[in-house]
Amino acid sequence: MLSFRTLRASIGLVLACSVLPATLVAQDTTGVGAITGAITRQDGSPAPDVAVCVIETSQCAVSGPDGRFRIPDVRGGAYRLEITPAGAAPIQSDPVTVRAGLEGRVEVTLPSLEGLTQTVTVTASAFVAPEEIKNSAFLIQQAEILTNAAALQDISRYVQTLPGVVIGTNDFRNDIIVRGGSPLENLFVVDNIEIPNINTFANFASAGGTVSILDANLIQDVTFLTGGYPAPYINRTSSVLQITQREGSRERVGGRATFGFAGAGGIAEGPLPGRKGSWVVSARRSILDVFSDDVGFGGVPTLYTVNAKAVYDLTPKDRIWIINVTGFDDIRLGRSNDTEDIEDEINTFDIRYDGRRSATGINWQRLLGERSVGLLGVTYSTARVDQQVKDLAFGGVVPPDVPAEDVIANSPIVFRENSGEDETTIKYDLTSTLGRRVKLQAGGSLKLFRIDYDTASPFGNDSPYVREPGFAPFSLTRSFTSSQAGLYVQATQDLTSRLNVTYGARLDHYDYLSSTKVSPRAGVSYAFNDRWSWRGSYGRYYQQPFFLFLAAFDQNRDLVPFEADHFVTGVSYSSAGRMRATVEAYRKTYDNYPVAADIPQLSLANIGDTFATRDILFPLLSAGKGEVTGIELLAERKPGGRWYGQASIAASRARHAGLDQVLRPGSFDYPVVVNLTGSWLFTEKWQASARAVYLSGRPYTPFDLVTSTAQNRGVFELSQVNGLRADDYFRLDARIDRAFTIGGQRVTFFAGAQNLTNRKNFATLGWNRTRNMAEVNEQNGIFPLIGFDWPF
Repeated sequence: MLSFRTLRASIGLVLACSVLPATLVAQDTTGVGAITGAITRQDGSPAPDVAVCVIETSQCAVSGPDGRFRIPDVRGGAYRLEITPAGAAPIQSDPVTVRAGLEGRVEVTLPSLEGLTQTVTVTASAFVAPEEIKNSAFLIQQAEILTNAAALQDISRYVQTLPGVVIGTNDFRNDIIVRGGSPLENLFVVDNIEIPNINTFANFASAGGTVSILDANLIQDVTFLTGGYPAPYINRTSSVLQITQREGSRERVGGRATFGFAGAGGIAEGPLPGRKGSWVVSARRSILDVFSDDVGFGGVPTLYTVNAKAVYDLTPKDRIWIINVTGFDDIRLGRSNDTEDIEDEINTFDIRYDGRRSATGINWQRLLGERSVGLLGVTYSTARVDQQVKDLAFGGVVPPDVPAEDVIANSPIVFRENSGEDETTIKYDLTSTLGRRVKLQAGGSLKLFRIDYDTASPFGNDSPYVREPGFAPFSLTRSFTSSQAGLYVQATQDLTSRLNVTYGARLDHYDYLSSTKVSPRAGVSYAFNDRWSWRGSYGRYYQQPFFLFLAAFDQNRDLVPFEADHFVTGVSYSSAGRMRATVEAYRKTYDNYPVAADIPQLSLANIGDTFATRDILFPLLSAGKGEVTGIELLAERKPGGRWYGQASIAASRARHAGLDQVLRPGSFDYPVVVNLTGSWLFTEKWQASARAVYLSGRPYTPFDLVTSTAQNRGVFELSQVNGLRADDYFRLDARIDRAFTIGGQRVTFFAGAQNLTNRKNFATLGWNRTRNMAEVNEQNGIFPLIGFDWPF
């Protein structure tokens, strides 16, 4: 409860949450947020000509005839507002929170002057979309990631619970597949730093992995955009996942110990000199190898991750921040001793993998006057992969009576890689507000790549799409440099008090492909009232295939950036209490998609993300097309009370064509997807969360049994590519959290399980060479969860 006093009388001021028709978020292109709102009198009428100032920065705005105001370019933090009605003394509020890249929306009610004293309730501001974001956006808070039963404290796994997103080839991976696209089509941004891949156990032909490098305990909030995103985003054809990490404490040195699926670790944080900034560091290590040297596939994964962030205010107008995200991982898959079942297909291989990836970036933000802000960012990222695959059943079956050590030593290397990719990015973003109605954004970026490939598949791969084994052998030993440059400009303006439009474009040049592309973007929103709104957006997006695809074969140099057009429209309803409901329809069309030059039915869009790099490298042509249509319904309540959660249902149709131009079901075409997830706080000490997901059957291609049996390998029946569907997928996850007070600190322990029903969900159709027969590979069975969070 809070009271405000003026020099003449006590006046009540209400700052209440206002969840707008779309409680969304936007890209942190400037590292600042905004405070927006509406001022009304006691009778509900607009209060014009009221001055609203941020006391700590002296930034001000005056409410218009409709009572609305907007203070742009406010750095993240907590600020008091000074509100001065015409002819009255100023009033100071309690702090209002501002977050980078978001708009804090408040409502201010000025009571009559007759009352000498009034007591009001002040709640946190609602974070809503800057005007340029129209559709398909989600704000994810840290609490949702940390407590979600399905997420394993991994942001990539959490977004799999959102509308339009489905799992990849199996539950073991955290691939993000958005609206019928490929997992290779997603952009990752952390604190304005673009990172090629935020996951461990990844390769240069993938964008997913098994566990996120990012520590969820350092995440402040996340923006996830699944379509129609505006011009400031560098081109990706499916989605943008933008993560803002929290600052460390500016008050004292502290930390916490954590334990969970990603391993055991700790966090340390504290202030910088003068309390003008802060630092925070997280370090984690997996622990499965402490308990076992084999978790069921011939080995155990080991990973180390480090996250760090430092922020410093050089002057009232200048702020810098530095971040680092680093991961080291290694794993062995396949046969390792004589006790393992050689009839298990994984034990017909010996796979060794060692990976390293790191990204470091520095940003300098400068406030340019009261209505402009510039952000300069420089990033260096590097990745290294050293892996080797031996086929223990090459040319036949695994010798049954030969020691495993001898079989491994005498088996041929069918794939090897010792390669690296380095990327340096320089970018600048400028945002200016002109008057009350126009927001201009412009910027540019330059990416410099250094590629060092040493990889080979000397015997080719035994693709099930070809009638003869040994398809597309290659040896690649090559180092080269390349670049990519981009510019964008965008304007957002109010045409009326209810109608807002955004229009802009990108210009991108891809040096390796000698290609320049223009990408138009546009959006419109119309507010019927404070609760109902309609929004629509369009955008064209281009993406260069990953360098490994381009360099593996000479003819792949002739590829062009593939493109996707997004058409999105929807209606949104919101009410008090951080709740909203949306209905959104979309259409996404692909053109010039990379397809196999020698396999008419095969598009790269249908390959998916995989550890088996050898299986997805082959000669390509830019001749594919695709189309995806769908409708999504969402109801959600964000954290802030006893319970929060979301329910969604999505219906879609995804089709992709190879060189033969025949549109077939995409490999991730799930016609119906239902997600239910939520958390309930029973008491201050007990909390429960659960998630249930249903996906209608995934498409798959049957084998030509005659040819497959004759060659003892899987060979597809090409007249039925993705022509059959597996059984429906269902999974139920649950988790219980219990908090204790130990040494004056709140310590949380949790336990639960994924796939509580132990359902045997379909993953893929494979061929067992030992038995010379087809077999269904299943998703994970019941999987236990346990962990704790212990601050100190």
